[in-house]
Parts: sequence; structure tokens; C-alpha cells
Amino acid sequence: MLFVQSGGALHVDAARYRCGLKPRAQEAGALPEVEAHITGTVWKIEVEVGDTVEEGDPVVILESMKMEMPVEAEDSGVVTQVLCSEGQSVSEGDPLVVIE
Repeated sequence: MLFVQSGGALHVDAARYRCGLKPRAQEAGALPEVEAHITGTVWKIEVEVGDTVEEGDPVVILESMKMEMPVEAEDSGVVTQVLCSEGQSVSEGDPLVVIE
């Protein structure tokens, strides 16, 4: 199981564990970033600063090995920063969008 420390308490980040993903950074003051789940190229940015998104909405489309894969918002909120540009190469774990 993967555990995440949040406010002095330890809890299981079960949803991300089931999907085979690493737990999100839950540190105080950490920006709620949407990260690349694969190494690839930013094919299309689906959001702009100021857009409201719901959990599961696609925010960026990555291309890797001629396949297009959406990167989805992990939480609902407002896009405050877009940290990538179309055509940019990204690595797994790179921040793409900040949603607060």
C-alpha cells in the first residue's frame, strides 16, 4: 500500500494505488499540479488559465509512440497556470497544469 502524510496524519492513497500511480504530494503549501503520466510530447493543451475544470476533465493531450493519451484533472478547480506548451517534450512526473 502507498501512504501519504497529510497534516500530521497518515492515510492510504488507495485510488492512486489501484491505478498503479504514485501518491500525490500532499505537503502543506504544495501547488496542486497535474503531472505527465508518461514521457512524450505535448500534442494539445485543452485548457487556459481561468478555466474551471472538474475531476476527470482532460487538460492536456500527450503523444507518445504515435498514440494520443489524455492527462486528466485529478481534482475540480480553476486553472491558475499552464506550465507547458504544445510541441514541448515532457518526462513522466513533469508538472503540466496547476489547478487550485
